[in-house]
Amino acid sequence: MPKREVDLVIISDIHLGTYGCHAQELLCYLKSIKPKKIILNGDIIDVWQFSKSYWPESHMKVLRRIMKFVSEGVPVYYLTGNHDEMLRKFADLKVGSFRLLNKLVLNLDGNKAWIFHGDVFDITMQNSKWLARLGAVGYDSLILLNSFVNWCLIAIGREKLSFSKRIKARFKDAVKFINDFENTASELAIDKGYKYVVCGHIHQPEMREMSSPKGKVLYLNSGDWVESLTSLEYHNGKWSIYKYQPEIFEGTMPEAEDLMDNQDLEAMLDIKSLFLQFKSG
Repeated sequence: MPKREVDLVIISDIHLGTYGCHAQELLCYLKSIKPKKIILNGDIIDVWQFSKSYWPESHMKVLRRIMKFVSEGVPVYYLTGNHDEMLRKFADLKVGSFRLLNKLVLNLDGNKAWIFHGDVFDITMQNSKWLARLGAVGYDSLILLNSFVNWCLIAIGREKLSFSKRIKARFKDAVKFINDFENTASELAIDKGYKYVVCGHIHQPEMREMSSPKGKVLYLNSGDWVESLTSLEYHNGKWSIYKYQPEIFEGTMPEAEDLMDNQDLEAMLDIKSLFLQFKSG
């Protein structure tokens, strides 16, 4: 499969280290593109729920693939989120073409894009972190249960269900939270004079022009790789939401690749070097 060239790819909320992470699908996607820049917009490694007993090879392969981009000189920006907030004390770290930041302002064809994870707008995160962590464990358990139910549904020829999407749709507070999040981010971006504001955090892919008496801004959200399996792509001056489609990658799942190539080995060395930088910092 020929690789698609993309000027910029933004991915958030991968949650490596959790049962809900679709690392194999993400790996297929990463191997299908040739990006000029990559932004990892928070919650990439789920430190909250990280366990030595659950770290599949597919999760490690995602990290190796990202570091492969770094070894090729592709600028990779890792913006911290709430689930990987421990990395915030290392902000401004730079190793080769890899940079660790809390937020980023990027110039795209003369227009400024304000990019950050978005947990700063989450009241629960600011006032009750223990409750947010408890909710994260509950969410991961719900996703695990949902996966089992979907496996059963597929086996009997039925369509998949999304428990969390149904819950969000039924509860007005959840819908209000998402709307408030989008409005707050957009209003601040308009005040600052940005053309685009890009977030993650709420696992809700979106691309919508938002207006206020002070102006307009294009609000974008990259979604997640737990349920939505989406990313944002910017190419030739245009934004789009990429949605993973399994039929495109049939027969190319990463399990078929048992041997690591030289580039994978080089990426492993880059990961080791990066962790040593964190440790020494």
